[in-house]
Amino acid sequence: MTDGDLAGPARSGRTGLTRRALYAAPMVVFAGAAALFASRLGINPDRIPSALIGKSIPTFNLPPVPGRRLGLSAGDLYGEVSLGNNFASWGVERRAEHPLLMPLSRENVAPIHGIDYEDKPEDAARFLDAMGDPYVRTGVDRDSRVGIEWGVYGVPETFVVGSDGVIAYKHIGPLTGASLSETILPLIERLRRQASGAAS
Repeated sequence: MTDGDLAGPARSGRTGLTRRALYAAPMVVFAGAAALFASRLGINPDRIPSALIGKSIPTFNLPPVPGRRLGLSAGDLYGEVSLGNNFASWGVERRAEHPLLMPLSRENVAPIHGIDYEDKPEDAARFLDAMGDPYVRTGVDRDSRVGIEWGVYGVPETFVVGSDGVIAYKHIGPLTGASLSETILPLIERLRRQASGAAS
């Protein structure tokens, strides 16, 4: 038996191990990604940070939902604390928060402006006609370009915007009584006090 005969099986064994490692690598990566995804499932979505918090709203100008007179532009979000609500007629969760938006609008807690996200304008119009329209102004964002600039993950999402046009907070998912009473309404009041203090 020669040295070459001895080396042959060893090389063959090493080659087999290398091949098995190459086949196993994607499975290891997949398992790690799955574990990471699973760990993320317990995260409260309204705790996801937004890169725009503390920054001015992006520049945009959108036409109104059909049947509404007022469109929505960046300039409309300056001068008073307001809410920017991204919605769509096809969003199931949007219907869950609608009963909360209507009384907010009636009580004039803060102007609520709607951005119709990736939706057919006529579908949005039918939705608001049937469910009630809580918005002072609406904007049709059919190609989602404005939503992308706002960093929208999906609908519904709601932004609290200060009178200076700076985004103060982002809520992902449908609004709830708890999110309003514990976070959004106190923030609106605080921003108003800050604005009045700065003006005096």
